[in-house]
Formats: sequence, structure tokens, C-alpha cells
Amino acid sequence: MAETALHTSSKTPTFGTVLTAMVTPFKDNGEVDYDAAAKLAIKLVDEGCDGLVVTGTTGETSTLRDEENVKMFATVVKAVGHRAKILAGSTTNDTAHSISLSLAAKEAGVHGILVTVPYYNKPSQAGVIAHVEAIIAAIQLPVMLYDIPGRSGIALSPESIIALAKNPLVVALKDAKADYQSTTTVLANTDLDVYSGDDLLTLPLMAAGAVGVVSVTAHVAAAKYRILVDAMHAGDLATARKAHFELEPIQRAVMSHAQGAVVAKHILNWQGFLPNAVVRLPLVAPSETELETIRTNLREGGWEI
Repeated sequence: MAETALHTSSKTPTFGTVLTAMVTPFKDNGEVDYDAAAKLAIKLVDEGCDGLVVTGTTGETSTLRDEENVKMFATVVKAVGHRAKILAGSTTNDTAHSISLSLAAKEAGVHGILVTVPYYNKPSQAGVIAHVEAIIAAIQLPVMLYDIPGRSGIALSPESIIALAKNPLVVALKDAKADYQSTTTVLANTDLDVYSGDDLLTLPLMAAGAVGVVSVTAHVAAAKYRILVDAMHAGDLATARKAHFELEPIQRAVMSHAQGAVVAKHILNWQGFLPNAVVRLPLVAPSETELETIRTNLREGGWEI
């Protein structure tokens, strides 16, 4: 085992190192199941998560009403906020609405805000920076930037991230851009806590200095991500690589055949952790062919589903 950790920053990550982008459970009638959400949050923290993102993209935030978002924040904070950091997925492509919902999230007790790049309206980089700065000025909470051009339609440039990182409340980046050069530039020029936003890239991004992962697959494999992330921090590449390979078919099951929230809910239901796999339109259940492929991947990873 190496004597020094691969990540060289001496500071403790603000939001933890293994985070799940948590699904929002629904009842059979489509209403939010807050009791199931609390139980799921407890399960995830028990299995190794030290942070949760509540009602982000995987939490189907785009089809939740504001009052549902806020009640989800309060529910998860009450359930595990004393044991894990809770981030609110409370920003949209509307700056004023983002501020309003984020202030409500702050009142609910969250520890930070996940600020996504505004989607659909495609602002300039200057517009994105102004959007983030307006939210931070209003809420005065630590934020994690979320760079996911596949969803938002535009990427945060490394220059924009570096500029935003000068604000002391910008403490982290969820990197779902799959642009290793951009990530390397950010790591070399900021002190941000960078998290892999692509489950399968956790090991290589941590090799460059990322602190951990914000994962969908961690719904069903949090303990294995904990092994991988802790091993990378300890400089134990052999253990981390073994966990990375063992996670590969599970990641493929969750992330390759249907939208991640849809698959995660089905697997959690198969495992008995959720009472159903209900999602809200426009999301729909996987086809029987997709479900069988998911089961095949899980069996490849040693699971019996």
C-alpha cells in the first residue's frame, strides 16, 4: 500500500465523499411517499453515504411542486441530517425561482445547495456566472456547482468554474461532463472539492484529485463506493481498482438501459427497500426486455434478482 493518499488536499470535504443523488419515492397514486424517503435516506447513510442530494435530477425535481421539494428537504434533514450532509436540488433555469426555493431549503435545514447550469435557455458563460452569483448572494449557503451539459445544453467552461471558485461559498463541483482535460484544469487551478458525477469515472477522477462521487448507482452499492473512495484517499490503488471492477456491471445495470431514477427504483423495489417503482410522467417504466438486461447485468455482478 502506498504511504500517501492520492488526493493531496488537507482540508476535509464540506459535503462528504460518497453522496447519493437520491430518488424521490412515490405512493401508488403518484403522491410523494415521505415515510419511504426517510427510510431510504437512513438506509443509504447506514451503508456508507456521508452526503445526500435531495430532489436533484434523479429525484425527479422537474415534476415536483415546490411544496413537495421543501417537504422532501425537511424529511431527509430530520431523518439523517445529524449524520450526513444534505444538499438541496433547488435550482432551475429561472434565477428568481431558484433563489426562492433555495431559501426555503435553507429554512428546512439543508447544509448546501446544488446549483445546476441553467438548462434549455442556454445563457452565455457570463449569464451562468451571474445566475450562480445571484443565488449565492441571496442564500448565503455553501454550494456545489453542477456541470452536466448533456442535460443542461451548455457546459461550464473551466474558466467560468475557476472564476466562480473565487467565491468562498463555492466549495464543490459535481463534474458530469466527461471531459478529463477540463476537470484537470479545474483541479490544478482551484481548491474545489470535485466529485465525479459519472459513476464509472470515480476512480480516474479521484486519481487526478477529486474527493469522491455523487452517484446514482450508490442507491444499491453505497458500501462498495465507500470501499473505492476510502481506498483512493488512502493511496491503496489495488483495493480501489478491485472495487471499480466489481462495480462495473452494477453501474451498467443502473445507468445504461433506462433513466437512472427509473432503474434505481426498480432495483430498490426488487430488494424490498421501496414498496413500488413508481415514477412520474414523462418517465415511464423500462420494457420487459430492458428489465431482463438489467437483471442480467446484476447477475454478472454477483447479485440474485
